[in-house]
Amino acid sequence: MNKRVVITGLGVVAPNGTGIPAFTHALKNGLSGIRYDGQLQELGFSCQIAGKPVITDVQLSAAFSELELRAFNGSGIMYGVIAGLEAWKDAGLLPDIEEPDWHSGTVFGSGSSGVEKLRESFYKIDEKQTRRLGSNVVMQTMSSGVSAYLGGKLGLGNQVTTNSSACTTGAESILMAYERIKNGHAKRMLAGSTSDSGPYIWAGFDAMRVCTYKHNDDPEKGSRPMSATASGFVPGSGAGALVLEDLDAAQKRGATIYAEVLGGNINSGGQRGGGSMTAPNSAAVQRCIKDALANAGVNSKDVDAINGHLTATTKDGAEIENWAVALERSGVDFPFINAIKATAGHCLSGAGSIESVAAILQIKDQCIFPNINCEDIHPAIAAIINPSRIPATLINTEINIIAKASFGFGDVNACVLFKKFES
Repeated sequence: MNKRVVITGLGVVAPNGTGIPAFTHALKNGLSGIRYDGQLQELGFSCQIAGKPVITDVQLSAAFSELELRAFNGSGIMYGVIAGLEAWKDAGLLPDIEEPDWHSGTVFGSGSSGVEKLRESFYKIDEKQTRRLGSNVVMQTMSSGVSAYLGGKLGLGNQVTTNSSACTTGAESILMAYERIKNGHAKRMLAGSTSDSGPYIWAGFDAMRVCTYKHNDDPEKGSRPMSATASGFVPGSGAGALVLEDLDAAQKRGATIYAEVLGGNINSGGQRGGGSMTAPNSAAVQRCIKDALANAGVNSKDVDAINGHLTATTKDGAEIENWAVALERSGVDFPFINAIKATAGHCLSGAGSIESVAAILQIKDQCIFPNINCEDIHPAIAAIINPSRIPATLINTEINIIAKASFGFGDVNACVLFKKFES
């Protein structure tokens, strides 16, 4: 069985926009969601800026009941549920009320879940107040909390699970959902990923000195992928969600189709050949991209655009080189490329899905979103690709195929190919 898989719904909670309309507006206009965070300064962080989504009371009450919100303290679950429900509604679907929807499921990833709630619980345990933890502490702190919440709210009766592969989580969730539908095990899957906000998530990265500290007084200039003056990533958080669906099922119910998932690949560099817990093995990255193209049946010359991982660290140049080698394209022949982290920060386990939503929106609106903060393109990158392939302004152009890749801690990689839908 080899079903065609399409995308019929999108949802997002990002630092630069909660909801698809706000997110699209920000991306098209190069609007940053990175702000100064006074709490980080109080706690002695070197990096005192971050990308944190803004959630209104209306958005919260639309996703959670009053009872659920009582003692709720898990931003990652919150972001994931809001994005997931938006994607489901955007796909024209309703929660199953009477019985489980046996044909629908979710793969919704996370990194760390409910860290704030866990910290709160530790204090109560240490103070011998275990009975005061509350009845929802387990749901808010278990790794699969976000998929469990979504499964219950939507009445999902197919596979309901959470994956976790660091920054690769979001792209991996899409490919896992894609495989399940392609092989006939489900008609539709909600795919996505989320990441918690706050100092207890971001502190480790600040301690590693991989976050920028040079733009605390100018937050919107802080995240600088592909720039010669990049000085580390800006921590962020949020969630992205996509409804993947069997083409026959989508057409039968008259669903709007944003794009088709052609395929992709997941691999690991095994922390060999220059790869480590924190650095990618270039040979594995190139292999991941090449194998993704082969799996999707795509010739490298047909890739119109790339939504890169591009974190504003010293690894940006290596990533560009890996793309050039894998695609055998350079100079003006290189595809358009953009880096969403410039406006949203690095949303960690939520990054891959948020950026995949951005990739799909470029197919939907037939445009390339502008890159900001890289007016001074790094010389090592400029030596490989022509600066015109890194547009600083919105470009309206035909986009047929876009490649999205994510590379995560643990030397793990994922690359997925999206295509403009043609019946």
